[in-house]
Amino acid sequence: MQDFAAIDFETANGRRSSVCSVGVAIVRGGVITDRFYSLIEPVPNYYTYWTTQVHGLTRRDTDGKPRFPEVWRQIQDKIKGLPLVAHNRPFDEGCLKAVFEEYGMEYPGYEFHCTLAASRRRLKLPSHQLQVSAAACGFDMTNHHNALCDAEACAAIAIKLL
Repeated sequence: MQDFAAIDFETANGRRSSVCSVGVAIVRGGVITDRFYSLIEPVPNYYTYWTTQVHGLTRRDTDGKPRFPEVWRQIQDKIKGLPLVAHNRPFDEGCLKAVFEEYGMEYPGYEFHCTLAASRRRLKLPSHQLQVSAAACGFDMTNHHNALCDAEACAAIAIKLL
């Protein structure tokens, strides 16, 4: 695959609809050509201790930020016609479907691919976590669990493995 959009969501709590940030890396011709990142005021708008421990975001970071539909309007044209790629596709695809449902938006049936599954198939590693798989593909993650950094890492894996 030479053209795709790598996407990553972070959530505020255990509900998949609670996306609080999104990162997208657009790949054309096997090269990242565009990037997008946004904080999002989540629904429901509360953070659990565990999710904050993972990504460091709190309500102070996202209160007053745009809601998902406004953010998605900025993304949808950028990814039009492109397959989506995520590391652990069931999580990110699940977030996307859940937040579309939360806002009563019609889900367009995006084509999704999984770099976690590709890593498990193609790389002999002690772990296939994003940062481990990314390092094996030559991408050094300096800001793991930042949605844009994670999307860029996913893109690097997809460029090598898909």
